[in-house]
Amino acid sequence: MITTDIKNKILAAIKANRANYPSDAKHAASLGITTSVYSAVKNGQTDRVLSDANWISIARKLGVNLRGEIEWVAAKTPTFQYITAQLELYQSAGLSGILCDLPNIGKTYTARHYVKTHGNAVYIDCSQVKTKLKLIRKIAAEFGVDSRGRYADVYDDLVYYLRSLENPIIILDEAGDLQYEAFLELKALWNATERCCAWYMMGADGLKAKINRAIECQKVGYTEMLSRFGDRYCKIVPEGADDRRAFLNEQARIVAKVNAPEGTDIATIVRKTQGGLRRVYTEIEKLKRQ
Repeated sequence: MITTDIKNKILAAIKANRANYPSDAKHAASLGITTSVYSAVKNGQTDRVLSDANWISIARKLGVNLRGEIEWVAAKTPTFQYITAQLELYQSAGLSGILCDLPNIGKTYTARHYVKTHGNAVYIDCSQVKTKLKLIRKIAAEFGVDSRGRYADVYDDLVYYLRSLENPIIILDEAGDLQYEAFLELKALWNATERCCAWYMMGADGLKAKINRAIECQKVGYTEMLSRFGDRYCKIVPEGADDRRAFLNEQARIVAKVNAPEGTDIATIVRKTQGGLRRVYTEIEKLKRQ
């Protein structure tokens, strides 16, 4: 059962998210609800307008904590600053790029935070939409375009809408999980929205290996795809072992400093976690629940 307090928390997230969409209708569509229901919820009506399943779906989309998880403050780590700067540049100029780097350095957190604070920006977790059809329908839904009709119509409507928006950007996380047909469809969508839409592909080193292997095997589409995404792989973490260790530890220190309870021994957290941000989160959560 979704309590009134939780509904109000989700409602606050809906109101905050509204600024990222050009109209109530587009925002409603992105949340998967009708405009009439959206209007009622926007006016503060929370009883009997949405099912619990709808409330949960909206909460998941907007990243609302339902279990009393600790609130996480955005720390200005080198990864956060680098990705944010790239996304802002790419979005304003309609450019595309690929970031391939170590896991657990804050790529996903930064991308999700960017989408929450910038209009016409959507985040897609490709590990959840690996096929061509699911990917395109998901992108359409995130922009508030009807995603439930005939696939050809969804695709055409999405292209039309992207070409009409001011500086849209699509962030593709875990892009290495996409099936081959989905990669080809991305190339087609890039062609159809050239200079009108920015793209940012993210993944671990496996994404780089997958693309390079496909290019070496002369698999159709991959050379063209890499060319459209800047012909290079961006990277943040230094190559040398000592430099890498120092980089990761510094990131852990920055995150712990702004999120750990006052009086916490930050150096101990850094030593325990060896720079892994998920472990930093776990250690801080333990401290906050004591």
